[in-house]
Amino acid sequence: MENKILVETSARHIHLTAEAVEALYGAGAELTVKKMLSQPGQFATGNEKIKLVGPKGEMMVSVLGPTRSANQIELSYTDARSLGLKNVPVRESGDVAGTPGLKMVGPAGEIEVSEGAIIAKRHIHMTPADAEGLGVTNGEVVKVLVKSERTTIFDDVVVRVSPSYALAMHIDTDECNAAAAFGEIYGEIVK
Repeated sequence: MENKILVETSARHIHLTAEAVEALYGAGAELTVKKMLSQPGQFATGNEKIKLVGPKGEMMVSVLGPTRSANQIELSYTDARSLGLKNVPVRESGDVAGTPGLKMVGPAGEIEVSEGAIIAKRHIHMTPADAEGLGVTNGEVVKVLVKSERTTIFDDVVVRVSPSYALAMHIDTDECNAAAAFGEIYGEIVK
């Protein structure tokens, strides 16, 4: 298997529970699909946006679907500082226990969440066949070389394996800018 992995930049966004969707958009509200994303079953929503309000600032963020069992706000360090959030940890998706919370404002209401803000740990989604071909396993931590005008080796990249994934590495906007990883760009695992 060729060691060539699409690198995608994951801009600030939020995953909501069904209860949060109703609180923010009104009773009976459901997320609408605007565009399917690279990971099967994941989508960017239509007109749904959320205003995040922190101690020092506020910003609009996109909502991704489908709904989840816990609210998760994925930010970059720059976003967290702009909002005035302190001690936002780098975590894998779904690991929101003990993280900072903030206020979310939607067109029909607002809610204060006690936790949920993370900086997503850089990771690679792949199928079991991809993992076998690349010689890696689920949970393994690897380095990824991204060749650009600012060639960078990303260390501490978590491999996430599932039959429902599509091969892609996800980094945040700060990491993208630092590595000049713009447009269609690929990385390769360098152990």
